Amino acid sequence: MTLPPTLGARIAVSDRPLFGAWSCAGSATNAEIVAGSGLDLVLIDAEHSPAGLESILAQLQAVAAYPVTALVRPPSGDTVALKQVLDLGAQNLVVPMVDTAEQAAEIVRAVHYPPVGVRGVGSALARSSRWNRVEGYLADASSTISLFVQIESAAAIANLEQILAVDGVDGVFFGPADLAASMGLLGQQEHPDVVGAVLAGIASAAAAGKPSAVNAFAPAAADRYVQAGAALVIVGADVALLARATEALADRFIGSHPGGPDASGATLRASY
Repeated sequence: MTLPPTLGARIAVSDRPLFGAWSCAGSATNAEIVAGSGLDLVLIDAEHSPAGLESILAQLQAVAAYPVTALVRPPSGDTVALKQVLDLGAQNLVVPMVDTAEQAAEIVRAVHYPPVGVRGVGSALARSSRWNRVEGYLADASSTISLFVQIESAAAIANLEQILAVDGVDGVFFGPADLAASMGLLGQQEHPDVVGAVLAGIASAAAAGKPSAVNAFAPAAADRYVQAGAALVIVGADVALLARATEALADRFIGSHPGGPDASGATLRASY
């Protein structure tokens, strides 16, 4: 039995940027819907979502039936949390709120077995090795994992070159929302200073020979970061898509008053 290629491996052989969407509801059904959409990647979130270990597992299992890459964001870079998520079979991680090279190095240690790292050995009990059905898993585990660290503060931007130099950090993921907040620009992801920091970060990653990813729900922002050289852009989220689509339905059929755009129902009937 073999495991799918990692995100890093998929980026390396792709002739175009990859595009993905978040699965933030903690729902395996939502993750499966995103997986079947034609996008390249499903980003399973456990930082800003209700997802626990059982939910992450269910989402990984649902996504596994589709030709997409699953990327998991754990709630933190805690060594125990990372061990548990890896044992569930997550091969690709993006760890939030990494501000320094020292933090990045500790995260690298957490995702690798000794002597490189400190990951606890439980492969016979875990989906990561398919319960020891993946031949040579312990020896080859490092090659089955891609580690991205999330750059989402002014401190992280200042330390970016050192973070990129950490062996075992496979790529960086820019989070404009938290970056804006750390720069005193809460809610202003499109502020020139925030955009400039992300663009400079993408260039730094390219110079270091490592791929960069970025969160960009607005198409114009996504296009900008693709043109700058981002290897992966996350262009939507299950919860945001559902929220905006249902709001559009409410606007269309109800509008600003109970009778809706046409209280007689003529508009509704004419649409069928």
